[in-house]
Amino acid sequence: MSASHKHIAILTSGGDCAGLNAVIRAAVLRASAYGWKITGIMDGTHGLLCKPLQVMKLDANCVDTVMMRQGGTILGTTNKGDPFAYPMPDGTLKDRSSEIIDGFRQLGCDAIIGIGGDGSLAILRRIAQQGGLSLIGVPKTIDNDLDKTEISVGYDTAVAVATEALDRLQPTAASHDRIMVLEVMGRDAGHIALAAGIAGGADVILLPEIPYDINNVAHHIKALRKRGRNFALVVVSEAVPTQSGAVVTNTLYGGEKRLGGIGHVIGAQIAELCQAETRVTVLGHVQRGGQPDARDRLIAAAFGVHAVELIHAGKSDRMVAWSNRSVIDVAILDVVKSPHRVDPQGSLVKTARGLGICLGDKV
Repeated sequence: MSASHKHIAILTSGGDCAGLNAVIRAAVLRASAYGWKITGIMDGTHGLLCKPLQVMKLDANCVDTVMMRQGGTILGTTNKGDPFAYPMPDGTLKDRSSEIIDGFRQLGCDAIIGIGGDGSLAILRRIAQQGGLSLIGVPKTIDNDLDKTEISVGYDTAVAVATEALDRLQPTAASHDRIMVLEVMGRDAGHIALAAGIAGGADVILLPEIPYDINNVAHHIKALRKRGRNFALVVVSEAVPTQSGAVVTNTLYGGEKRLGGIGHVIGAQIAELCQAETRVTVLGHVQRGGQPDARDRLIAAAFGVHAVELIHAGKSDRMVAWSNRSVIDVAILDVVKSPHRVDPQGSLVKTARGLGICLGDKV
């Protein structure tokens, strides 16, 4: 199809976050300006496994500014069902990637915009390579653990929510002479914990990238109390292991295991070592939902527009990224090789230490 009459598909995949609708809106508006046809695929690649295909026609009339402000995604999403090992009703696993490729071909799409994290982008790239499809990726993850981009859609809002939680926990901690432990999300990296902990005035921040000793944490909190402080705020990333190295998980319906619960482990240990009243708050999916903040809307708009421009330029197998105050594009393969974790020698870690925040590795 000629550049002036392209048909592009767009989908969201993996866990939801704030800003997804803003990406969709930006891509639709830019593609519409070129006179292109845009089709939204429902529930990630699952929409292409349905008969008939579960899709939505998108145009400038259905992507207003109300939609831009909404959390979640109008297209739906899923973080289950790897198409290369798809769980079937009889308990077996089946490679259904060819069905997804057939679905894209039925739609007659010239290119796909996939909005997702490292796992989703790796799967979409594999499908695109197998089917000879043109793919442009847009990074979204509240964890901000995608490599080659300084920020991903959803991260800024998640940090703002976690920071607000600390703002709300601090006065109740001071009112009741308590130690408050806040567990935040971060499957592979502690970016949310580190950023929110600094912004929210935490006394202790525990990250999966920095081994800790709970006795160091207790010593720090006791020192605060000796100086006259009657409360303390502790932020823990969900990926932090116990001191013995065990990862704390919850078993969900169907046997699926998800990170969560380390906050209660840390809270109990602090209570015993400090002989202090301790309360634990697990922030959970509150970090994913709600309106995107201004920066997430801005980044989402820039990424959505640039994704369409890459298709217009004939590029494929690229992901839009943010670097040095500009939108760039990078090879998807370079992005999904390994996650971007907190640098123990990085600027924010040095900032935390400079503020006197305990990271658990030193007294």
